[in-house]
Amino acid sequence: MRHYELLIVLRPTLTEEEVKAKVDFVKEVIEKNGGEIASLQDFGMRKLAYEIDKHQRGHYFVFYYKAPPSAIAEIERIVRITEEIIRFLTVKYENKKEINQWESLVAKGNPQKKESEQAKEGANAEG
Repeated sequence: MRHYELLIVLRPTLTEEEVKAKVDFVKEVIEKNGGEIASLQDFGMRKLAYEIDKHQRGHYFVFYYKAPPSAIAEIERIVRITEEIIRFLTVKYENKKEINQWESLVAKGNPQKKESEQAKEGANAEG
């Protein structure tokens, strides 16, 4: 299993329910192809660097996941043909330094880990 990051930009015209449905769809695609999602970050609606399909804004999401290398082509194929996704980018983390960076990004984007670490720190401070 290798470490990957998938950035997707969704159309700004989607409703909250449609956005959630597309994010769940991408999660499902990754998991069906043998991937394990470590973290998902929602960067919200942002201005695009340039106009894409007459849209000047897009809803950004980043998935951090582990998957076998053979799964990437299928994940990208499905993301590419999904009309609501106007752009995507897959990044592979290979060497130790990059994997450490991936793990720190996962930790930043995982609020459950943050809360449990803060609870431990609070318990240690009290004790």
